[in-house]
Amino acid sequence: MKLAILSCGPNAYSTRRLKEAALQRGHDVKVLNTLKFAIDLQQGIPDLYYRQKVLSSYDAVLPRIGASITYYGTAVVRQFQEMGVFCANTAHGISNSRDKLRSLQILSRHHIGIPRTTFVRDRKDVIPAIERVGGAPVVIKLIEGTQGIGVLLAESMKAAESIIELLQSQKQNVLIQKFVAESKGKDIRAFVVGDRVVAAMRRVAQGQEFRSNVHRGGIAEPVELDERYRETAVRATQILGLEVAGVDMLEGKNGPQIMEVNSSPGLEGIETATGLDIAGAVIDYVSAQVDFPEIDIRQRLTISKGYGVSEIYIPEGSEFLGKTIQEVMDEEKDINVLTLYRGAKAIPNPRAARELEADDRLLCFGKLDSLRGMIPKKTKARRRPKVQDLQSDELNQLHEDDADQ
Repeated sequence: MKLAILSCGPNAYSTRRLKEAALQRGHDVKVLNTLKFAIDLQQGIPDLYYRQKVLSSYDAVLPRIGASITYYGTAVVRQFQEMGVFCANTAHGISNSRDKLRSLQILSRHHIGIPRTTFVRDRKDVIPAIERVGGAPVVIKLIEGTQGIGVLLAESMKAAESIIELLQSQKQNVLIQKFVAESKGKDIRAFVVGDRVVAAMRRVAQGQEFRSNVHRGGIAEPVELDERYRETAVRATQILGLEVAGVDMLEGKNGPQIMEVNSSPGLEGIETATGLDIAGAVIDYVSAQVDFPEIDIRQRLTISKGYGVSEIYIPEGSEFLGKTIQEVMDEEKDINVLTLYRGAKAIPNPRAARELEADDRLLCFGKLDSLRGMIPKKTKARRRPKVQDLQSDELNQLHEDDADQ
């Protein structure tokens, strides 16, 4: 396998370990500076240049995209994807995980445990928002902070107001998050590769520090996760569209609470704590996947005119309740069910004989007219508003307004 590791820090521990693990397994590997690429586009031929020369062919790419170059880094990764090269993490997955608000928005819909979180801009909304998450103390986070930077604990309502006001005055977007008291000073980092957790550690803060990140002086110890924590870490990684990730979780009284999913997780802390060859596990996974580059399924499936992808919700009282998928998706409708979402579970390629229940969601591909026909009438009316003609008096008023300006 010819592997490219995208990294602006060739001497960083994680980059060195990944290169070393690839070489030990007999792979041809090079570390390429993400910022030295040029993206060339022309009809039918997406291409890349590296240091002013046409890039040679690679079988796989392992992105290590820093937060400060997210936009350019994901553009480079996306170009590799369009060229048919397997990327351990896709541009879409990296973008999803890098924005804390965006990632929590996605996870919240899929019944993944997360701390109660709110996002506000108006100063008048701050106090009500803090009260909605349970009142002080609260955790205040910068949306794009990393390694514990931009994470603050406000012990009182007044302190929270002052911190938020200061950050917003500096044009910073912040999240207000419920403080999970039972997890104060500690969290879990699960390292996910593919569909399994290959290693996990508990990080414990020292002294008065409430942030447990190793970069903040936290101490790491290996931990054996139970099934709930392993399943939550893997599902969160998959939902955000990642293959390799570090999932940070709090140990809440009601189970795992996702804080963050990191698309470029560091290896030093977890390899030191567990004594496991995590870099080797990543390389072995990439090697096994090179023949299966991920594609943008929505982009590909919606190219055909009149066809598309949609999610159909089955509410209480729906005419489809109690019917099987086969009965609902008869041949005349020309619809295929790709995935059935039921509660916290995702069931790919569900059996045609499975009966539908209230609150089921069906990810479908088929004729758009047929998909629209399955939407309840009230919802359909909202989604397809009728475009009306402007009245002559309205047009005259618009012309008068333009003349006055």
